[in-house]
Amino acid sequence: MTRTEERVQLSPDASDAPPGLLDNHLGGEGAPRYRQYQLELIAPYCGRWVLEVGSGLGEFASQLEGPERLVLTDAEPWLVERLQERYRSRPDVDVAHLALPESLDLDRTVDTVVALNVLEHVEEDVVALRNLTKVMEPGGRLILWVPAYPALYGDFDRQVGHVRRYTPKSLRAAVEAAGLHVEVLRPVNFLGGLAWWLAVHLGGTGTPKPALVRLYDSLVIPATRLIERMVSPPFGQSLLCVASVA
Repeated sequence: MTRTEERVQLSPDASDAPPGLLDNHLGGEGAPRYRQYQLELIAPYCGRWVLEVGSGLGEFASQLEGPERLVLTDAEPWLVERLQERYRSRPDVDVAHLALPESLDLDRTVDTVVALNVLEHVEEDVVALRNLTKVMEPGGRLILWVPAYPALYGDFDRQVGHVRRYTPKSLRAAVEAAGLHVEVLRPVNFLGGLAWWLAVHLGGTGTPKPALVRLYDSLVIPATRLIERMVSPPFGQSLLCVASVA
């Protein structure tokens, strides 16, 4: 089954997009503060050779400035084509098709693998993680950003094909079962978790509306960034995990 893609905002000329692509505007142009928030948390762990799994339209990759080489992948062929078009003039960027838990053949190992809102779509998540380690060099890092806490699972999760929402315990178990060493594992986006519950779960909204996303991006994300610079939240909309290969 083709993985539903919810992290990108489709452009106005995307009339040929497969009907399975569902947009919640997060991670795309509709939520620039959210994208910057993710980048601030993730970029410090990125090395020089980066593989991104589930790149969508390449919005996150477009923000990365440090890597010398990027390999961008997605499970949806339509998105792979869009990535190829977008980065055609970038000799430092390669694009490939990858549908986890399948493995990927590369001409050299990478020092960083980034998977943002991807692993929750995969039934065999431990197998997927093990296959990703095959393309990573010793000491390389895997960076995961996944939806958190089963209590927040709602209609939107079902519509976009989320198999699960993780807890810190369940994500740690999957990562360690794949032979990785956890360096960082913590909830992120505390206020977003509360907003998600109110707007989507309790409110019965199957898809976040663009107006709500803009409000969320302009008000909730700045407050979240301020709070999380001072304290580590005990709960959040997502989990950030950084793990290394022995």
